[in-house]
Amino acid sequence: MELDFEVVDLGPADAPGVGDEAPDFTRPLVDHEYWEDAALDEVVARDEGPTVLLFHPMDGAFPATYVWNEVRDRGWAEDATVVGLSISTPYAHKRLLEERDLAGEVQLFSDPGNGVAEAYGIVNDLDGMEGIEEPRPAVFVLDDDRTIEYAWVATEWPDFPDYDAVESAFR
Repeated sequence: MELDFEVVDLGPADAPGVGDEAPDFTRPLVDHEYWEDAALDEVVARDEGPTVLLFHPMDGAFPATYVWNEVRDRGWAEDATVVGLSISTPYAHKRLLEERDLAGEVQLFSDPGNGVAEAYGIVNDLDGMEGIEEPRPAVFVLDDDRTIEYAWVATEWPDFPDYDAVESAFR
């Protein structure tokens, strides 16, 4: 199957970088059983090692599927707390966790208003459609006080992180 899409230059981002403190936020956090409001700081403070915060396109978009398949296949959740974030609803997140066989492995923050991407400086206006935006693909590896140890933000769409580089940051 051949995918037909145009690569789009996203321009520069104003994202936090290595050594910065990742902005905290509170949004619904979805797991395999239920969802409830949670702060990023609560997730990071579990003292279970590094946290991988992965911003992804809306659930169902092919880049989200590729990224989460890669995370699952590489077993990232064995060595880090892995949380995702997109504009998708908690209902869509539960489906994604089930369909990608990630239930019980990772959790996903739901941010339909895209305010977290705005706070991180990684907003992606979708195809120039007025009022429709999502986060750029991005990965931040955080230590237990939310200090960023690794940062990658897409500069074009579609774009994918260097999975080996991400792993090197937390393994």
